[in-house]
Amino acid sequence: MALTPQDVARLAALARLELAEPECAELAPELDVILNSVARVGEVAGDDVPLMTHALPMTNVMRPDQVRDSLPQEAVLASAPDVEDERFRVPRILNED
Repeated sequence: MALTPQDVARLAALARLELAEPECAELAPELDVILNSVARVGEVAGDDVPLMTHALPMTNVMRPDQVRDSLPQEAVLASAPDVEDERFRVPRILNED
């Protein structure tokens, strides 16, 4: 089933895109080719083909958490441009009344 310009107009409306009628008519066959190509890939991928999100295998490198000493609060706050109540003082960015 080929995409019609009306199908493209409906998809554009769902995506909140403004397309003129000539644009819908031009895009319909192009989108039809894309959809058919995706459908062909789906036909080739059988149950024996594992699903994948990347072309290369990827693993996240994790390390165990290690508790260790950190800088004392006074040393950290000593290099801060502004301190208030033993905390960093930063400019307000939201107007919350």
